[in-house]
Amino acid sequence: MASPSHSSAPADPTVARILHQAREHFFAHGYCACTMDDLAAELGMSKKTLYVHFRSKEEIMRAVLEQLGREVRADAEALLANRHLGFAEKLRGFAEGIVQRLALLNPRTLRDLQRFAPELYALLVEMRQKNIPYIFGRFIEEGQIAGKVRTDISPVLAVEFFLHAMQGLLQPATLDRLGLAPRDLLPQAIDLFFGGLLTPAGRKEHEKFFPR
Repeated sequence: MASPSHSSAPADPTVARILHQAREHFFAHGYCACTMDDLAAELGMSKKTLYVHFRSKEEIMRAVLEQLGREVRADAEALLANRHLGFAEKLRGFAEGIVQRLALLNPRTLRDLQRFAPELYALLVEMRQKNIPYIFGRFIEEGQIAGKVRTDISPVLAVEFFLHAMQGLLQPATLDRLGLAPRDLLPQAIDLFFGGLLTPAGRKEHEKFFPR
């Protein structure tokens, strides 16, 4: 697969280091379990220095989420632009990239945001509403041109269907009920979604890269 894009990394190396450490901590331990004191200690800097770059924990988490959204879109753009990869290989690369991006994210973090930081949770929902139609619309369009995705299905309907499915599946309560983390759920959801859209040729290629 293509390596995840890093083009959205902050230009300031200190900010980049803060966001990298914050993402690891927030995703692994939850939003509520992390304090500015914790982050400053893990980064080996004073809390005063941390506040020079970010005014609050909420501001750091917002930057982490926005950066993640940019990275996911950049990963998809890079794969779609790669003329050396087939449709199914691009799709597998995107699924693997999602797993890598969300490797540490657990449902606790989503629960914390939903309950205690609703503005940040709303940002996540907004990001999905922007990224899913754009990214999967592009994949469906390319798949139809390549003869791998059925042309008798409306791309608009397919994308809307997947968007609503993901909005429901990524609810913290749903993840808890399924016993899945986002990194486990997303590749399966992508596989199920495209499994119903593929032509015979597309299915043959798909099974090569998504073996059951």
